[in-house]
Amino acid sequence: MKIFLSIFLLLISVLSAQANEEITKHLSGVSVYDITGDGNNIWIATNGSGIYRYNLKEKKWRNFSTSDGSLSLDFFHAVDANENFVWAGSTDGLFIYDKKRNNWSKRKFSKGGQLGNWIRSVKYDRSENIVWIGRFMYLTKYEINNRRFIDYDLTINRDEKTNTIKTIAIDGDSLVWFGTENGLHKYDKYRDIAEPGALTFYDNRLNYFKGQGSAVSISKILFEQNFVWIGCDEFITRTNPEYNVGGLYKYDRRNQWIRFDNSSGLRGNGIFDIEITGNHIWVSLYQFSINTKEPYGRGIALIDRQTETVRTLNHPSLPETVHALYFDGVNMWLGAEDGLVQINFYNSFISDFSKKQD
Repeated sequence: MKIFLSIFLLLISVLSAQANEEITKHLSGVSVYDITGDGNNIWIATNGSGIYRYNLKEKKWRNFSTSDGSLSLDFFHAVDANENFVWAGSTDGLFIYDKKRNNWSKRKFSKGGQLGNWIRSVKYDRSENIVWIGRFMYLTKYEINNRRFIDYDLTINRDEKTNTIKTIAIDGDSLVWFGTENGLHKYDKYRDIAEPGALTFYDNRLNYFKGQGSAVSISKILFEQNFVWIGCDEFITRTNPEYNVGGLYKYDRRNQWIRFDNSSGLRGNGIFDIEITGNHIWVSLYQFSINTKEPYGRGIALIDRQTETVRTLNHPSLPETVHALYFDGVNMWLGAEDGLVQINFYNSFISDFSKKQD
């Protein structure tokens, strides 16, 4: 048997013999858009099936949806949680689940109209006890203690797409990054967001993102050591093949931008999600079709953080279209177009292999 350098790649190579131990398929027929955890539960946002909760200890599922009357709609794009609450971004506002009261409430926003109620990202900031809410138009900060919502307009140079929030990431105790349909905002939390210099903006000017593409649509952001990993959307047309060229960027927070794309070994230039486990960056990929104007899933790649080597995970148990990746410290969860896949890294086989490598 060929032994890969990575435990994770070895795991994939032996799944034929141990698939039942390593990989579990959940929620067949459900389109999963986002995944998070609160330490005891995994929370799943779906496109058409509401919100799912999976209790890790009891291994039991609970569905919140229009079917049981707990929710007024079933289409969600984003979810995050802490020990007391769950926040879920829908196509029609923000839903908040109070765990103690076992009750969902709904918040709609007046600024931005109906598009302003399409919530595409929610991120809980534990150090500030606030929730950042990324809307199709405008950014909102929710102060949990006083239940106060504050809206912000991040528009740069009258470009509305710089105020269209797609993804949010908390960077330690001092920074928050907001990815938009045309660029990336970095916010210094120690300053008022309206204060000059509190926000730094990156697009493809000044050689940011290596100056590539006509626009830079940010899909996901990930941090490791001294680097920021930034996933981008691919969206091209016959008349504008350089519009959103996609790709994954490794940024050293100063001047260096390293790009990974199909020339580096990725099977697609569109990035759905990115996650980190040990020495590897996981990347879920897609390719945008000019003919159908639709994204096609292209599976998952692993990038070695030290050597920057790119490998593709090939196995029939792994889906091609993976919208979301979430690592809970024991399991990697893959949110797919058709269900949820759970990969357990710490069974006896992996433990034995780890000891051999030591």
